[in-house]
Order: sequence, then structure tokens, then C-alpha cells
Amino acid sequence: MPQRRITEGLRFGRFPITNVQPVVDGGKVPAKALPGEAIVVGATAFREGHDQLGVSAVLLDPTGAERQRVRLAPPRGVRGMGTDRWEGVLTPSETGNWSFVIEAWHDRYGTWHHNAEVKIDAGIDVELMLAEGARLLGEASVEDFRDEVDRAALRHAADVLADQSRSTEERLAAGFGQEVADIVARQPIRELVTVSEKFPLLVERDRAGRGAWYEFFPRSEGAVKDHNTGAWTSGNFRTAARRLDAVAAMGFDVIYMPPIHPIGVQHRKGPNNTLVAGQHDPGSPWAIGAKEGGHDAIHPDLGSFEDFDAFVARANELGLEVALDLALQAAPDHPWVQSHPEWFTTRVDGSIAYAENPPKKYQDIYPLNFDNDPEGLSREILRIVLLWVSHGVKIFRVDNPHTKPVWFWEWLIAEVNKNVPGVVFLAEAFTRPAMMHALGRAGFQQSYTYFTWRNTKTEIEEYFDEVSHESPAYFRPNFFVNTPDILTEYLQYGGPAAFRIRAVLASTASPLWGVYAGYELFEHVARPGAEEYIDNEKFEYKARDWEAAAESGRTLAPYITRLNHLRRDHPALLDLQNLTVHHSTDNATVAYSKHKTLPDGSKDTIIVVVNVDPHGTRECTVTLDLAALELDPQDLTPGGGFYVDDLISGESWEWGEYNYVRLDPHVEPAHILSVRRMHS
Repeated sequence: MPQRRITEGLRFGRFPITNVQPVVDGGKVPAKALPGEAIVVGATAFREGHDQLGVSAVLLDPTGAERQRVRLAPPRGVRGMGTDRWEGVLTPSETGNWSFVIEAWHDRYGTWHHNAEVKIDAGIDVELMLAEGARLLGEASVEDFRDEVDRAALRHAADVLADQSRSTEERLAAGFGQEVADIVARQPIRELVTVSEKFPLLVERDRAGRGAWYEFFPRSEGAVKDHNTGAWTSGNFRTAARRLDAVAAMGFDVIYMPPIHPIGVQHRKGPNNTLVAGQHDPGSPWAIGAKEGGHDAIHPDLGSFEDFDAFVARANELGLEVALDLALQAAPDHPWVQSHPEWFTTRVDGSIAYAENPPKKYQDIYPLNFDNDPEGLSREILRIVLLWVSHGVKIFRVDNPHTKPVWFWEWLIAEVNKNVPGVVFLAEAFTRPAMMHALGRAGFQQSYTYFTWRNTKTEIEEYFDEVSHESPAYFRPNFFVNTPDILTEYLQYGGPAAFRIRAVLASTASPLWGVYAGYELFEHVARPGAEEYIDNEKFEYKARDWEAAAESGRTLAPYITRLNHLRRDHPALLDLQNLTVHHSTDNATVAYSKHKTLPDGSKDTIIVVVNVDPHGTRECTVTLDLAALELDPQDLTPGGGFYVDDLISGESWEWGEYNYVRLDPHVEPAHILSVRRMHS
């Protein structure tokens, strides 16, 4: 029998490779990615002794073919000092099940370069080091994967190194020359290559991780109130479609609607969540189900399936995708209550348990119970989702997914995408981080976040760093600035400046952001004692006079439009992991940048500086990490600075490492600066 190799079955290869990222649950779950997204890959790799180590990342397309190979380097600053950490960027080009590997190898040229530099400078083994360099480059010059130009350059350098008639300085310069350095940077001289295991990377369509969302209630768009009787005539899909032009004109990509199904009558809530509804109160759309049907039906006031299809078609014509709410709960008069009581929780007294979040009670909603008939309930929900997919819905905003078993979401999202690839699920999960992250691992493409409550400089900087660097492999943050349920004190008391500030932060820090209708009108009055709007649209119709707001100029719509157009014009804003927080001397001024190298080699760099104090002017010095901006020498001015253009005001300045900033929130609370690339 052949003798077993002594290295067989060992954990470590010739060079240890550990702590590879992005890897989720040891590779059991693929890391998330988008087409064209700069994915930060990294590993801890090291070797014994003092010879040089090289580390590379290799991107493999869905067929297993190599599509990109990048050499990794130590991270900038303190993170890279003595940690044996290596990082770089891979960029998948299209959707599919991609993968990557990390390679560690003996860097022959780097080792020789270091030894030759040290020894020759000290007068030790001078001729030997030159001879070793000549042999090394000579061997590299016959490697068949190199082109003839590179081979000729390496042969020439080897010949000069071996030519004892030349001076030591001239010979060494040939081996250390820029041309040789460029050649071995592109195609290193490697041996003893160690390859990691293969790690999965799921590249999903653009809307899975990029987009601007706009939420409205279709029943309010076109609703008319009879001022004599107080009764309302509901808006419908036909009247709501008229609002789509304005939404598209503001640059939004997704139009999201709360549940459009029949609303329960039993225990229907009245205005401001009162327990008793009047004759004409429409109830909460999240109390789903009545005699007209359940989750597979449309509220008769909104129209028919034909009307819904026309609404979707019009949205698509305008470049908008329709997102539908998936709220897995039932009103007491939902058909399921009679046909499938086992899908709910029955209490000792025989009653069905309604939703509670003590001390809050939601008597108009019955939560689902997945433990009694998991198979039947799960397949019914799959049927419902696929029904709406067949009517053109490819995005679902899921209400309270953290109140359902995580296994169910893992199964449902996989089943839906197996039937129809590209369906996107947004988790509305304001809950503990472990659950929010688990939902991302289970398949949710994006999630609501804590951004709404991060308002101070420290909170914002820490959260931006977390979502862009600690969790992007499994958690894509959608920065909604408000929701029907959430009106923070910051917006209640911050005035119009607060609305601008939050819009800038959300639209530039995350590739995903969203607003709920009324934000552009600065709606800010809360129900006393609550962090939500008074006269809440969840429980009543709300007619807004968009035209009057536009005529008076009291609207944020032009500002939002500008922000969304900037996102489309600057690809750097549509990646997540490229965010760098910079230092400022003021405790209410936040500075950060986003940088992206484009496929054609050009660079897009945005610097954002925001005064997060909506009440007062702030002055400070912003200190930039210039390495994060990747400035080329030809981008610099004679004084060593660079030019920036303010994409909001149109002004331009020369900036450098240290920059004075003064921001008046009542005039303009933020600079959104594009670094001018002089050589582009």
C-alpha cells in the first residue's frame, strides 16, 4: 500500500490561512453581493521565519472559472500593523452563485528584494545576492503565462544583474526597477502556493441591495372627504397611479404600499389607535381579512386585480418597482380563523390570542402559530406570495418577521426564489441584533435598521462603521428616515433642517434608503406621549395637497430629488463597504467618504460633511484620511491639495488633509463633495 502523506488531513497547509472574510456561518450561508459591488475580502495569513509571504484572492464565476485575481495587502493604519491581516477588493459582474478562494505563497521576488537591499547596503554577500537575483528573474522570464514584452524585460534585468562589468548600483537598479516591480505585481513569482477552501458568494440583482424607496397608502391618494357628513370616499389604484409620476420624478426606484387586502371589521381600531371605530373609519391595513377575503384578495375600495395590474404596469413604465407588504397575521374575521383555527393560538378559555406588546394590545390582529401545522401554513403562505409575484410583485416588505420562526423564512425565501429568481424580501425587524442578523442569514436581502434612532455624532459614526464593515456579508441596511410608526423626537422638534439632515445621511451612507409619504412636507406633529404621527394614516385617510406645497415652496421634494439624482450619477454612493469615517473637531459634525474604482479604471470619490445639530451653526476642522481617497499624483494641485465640487451648492474649493468647515443648518446643513479627478 502507498504510504500516507504526513500532511494529509491536517488543518494547516504550507502557509496558514485563517479568519477569511466575507464568510457567513463557516460558509454554510453565502455572503451577500451585488453586480459591480466592491466586496472587501480578507484573511489572516502568515508563515514561519522571515521570508516574504504573498496573499491573493481569486474570484470564481458560477461556472467555476477564474474571473478576477487581486493581490491583498495589509489594511491601512493601525488595523494592519503586525496583525498578519490582508485585505483587497473583488468585484463580481453579474448575478449568480459565485465563490472565491484565498491563496498564500512564498513571494520569491519580495524575499530576494528585501534580503538584497539589507545585505548589499551592509556590504554582505553582495555578489551572491546579485547572482541570486539574476537567476530568479531569469527563471521568471521563461514562464509561459507571461507575455513576450514582460519576458523580454525580465531577461534584460537578469542579464544586467549578472553583468559583473557594471557597477553594483547599476546592476541592483535593474533588479529593483519600476518595470520589474510592475511585472511581478501583475504576475508574482510564486512557489509553495497554499489554497484555502472555496467560499460562496451570492450575487443578487441590483434591487436586492440598491434603491430608493417611497411608501404611500393607496387609499389616501385621491381620497375625498365629504365635509357635510364627514364620510370619506377612498382612493384606489387608479387614483393612486396618478401620484406615481411625482414619485418617479423625485428619483425613487421602489413604490411600497402597506397591505392592500380586505380589512377586518371585528375590533377595528379608530383614529389614533382608539379601541372603537366609527361607521366610516377604514381601520388598519395590517388587520388583514374580512368577509371579502384574506391575503389573496384586494380590498374592494382599492379596485380589482385588473386595476392592480394596471397600477403595476404604470409603475414599471416609470421605472418603479412595486413592493407589497407581507404581513403574516389575521383580523378576527379573516377566513383562516374559521377554516384553519389550528394556525392560531387558542387560550384556555377557548378564545384566540390577539397580538400584544404589553402594555399595548392589538385586539384587531391575531398572530399566526407555526407550531400546530407548520407544513400546511407554510405552503399556504408560499401560494399567496407566488400569487402576487404572478401579478408583477418582485419585492416584499415583510412586517414583523422576527415574530415568526427563522426556519420558516429560510424555507420560504429559498422556495420563492427557486420558483422565480430575483424576488427580494425586506425585513421590518426593529428588534434585538441577534434576530435581525439571523434573518439576514436566513435569506432576507435587506432590513430596516436602528438608523432612525441614531442621531448624535457618536451614534452615527459607530453605526455607520458597524453596518459598512462588521455585518455587510449578511445584513444590508435600508435607512428609512421615517415610517407610519416612527416619528422620532429629532424630527418632531428639529424643524426643516432636521429633515434635510436625515435625508442626506440616509441617502449617502447606505445604498438603500426610504421615506414615508409626508416626509417631504415636513410632517412632524406626534400623538402626545408617543413616537408616532398624530392622526396616524394607519387608521384613517390622509389627503395631502401636493400642488399647494409645491407652489408655496414648503416641500423637501426638490432636495430629495437632488439626492436621488446624485446617487444615480455617483456609483460610489451605491456601495456599502466603501464608507470611511473621518475625524472632525466638532461634536456635532460628521464626516465620511465613499470611494469606488470603476470598470474603466476611473475613480469616483464623494466626501460628505454633515452638521447633525438642526438648531445651530457649527464650525470645525475636518481631518481626512487621504489614503482612503486614493488620490493619484496628477489629481493634486501644485500645493499638494485637490479640488472638490459641492454637488448641492455648486461651489468649489481646494481641500487637503485639514479643512475648515462651517455649516448653518438653516441654510444648508451638509457638504456633498465630489473629488475632481484632474486626469479623467
